[in-house]
Amino acid sequence: MKLDKFTIGQVFQTKSLKLTKENIMRFAGEFDPQYMHLDEERANKGRFNGIIASGIHTLAISFKVWVEEGYYGDDVIAGTRMNNIKFIRPVYPEDELHLIVEVIDKKATKHETGILTVLLCTFNDKEEKVFEGELSVLIKR
Repeated sequence: MKLDKFTIGQVFQTKSLKLTKENIMRFAGEFDPQYMHLDEERANKGRFNGIIASGIHTLAISFKVWVEEGYYGDDVIAGTRMNNIKFIRPVYPEDELHLIVEVIDKKATKHETGILTVLLCTFNDKEEKVFEGELSVLIKR
């Protein structure tokens, strides 16, 4: 969809994606090698009572699931910023994540493009919000 097809206040719901302990540990091993993501014994004794996903992993999954819905299609040019990132609750192995995405701003710019900003709200399968963040993209008008 081009910028002009989106409306402020428009809401989308995405499909779900299930995390496994293996997914969590693989991501953390490469990008966030902290004990709460990798060391089951220490994580079980910690604040969260088990392995949890990295916040960066949750952000990446949120972005992936939203983009795979296909609303941007080939009209998106590039991401421009992410603001107000909040890791609200831990994400555990076997959690299924889905998003509610709301268009919160759009501005036309030069050269037949504009900036579209959406609020990504990620929920687990218990309908608990685990992540929230604003994503802005440069997109064709």
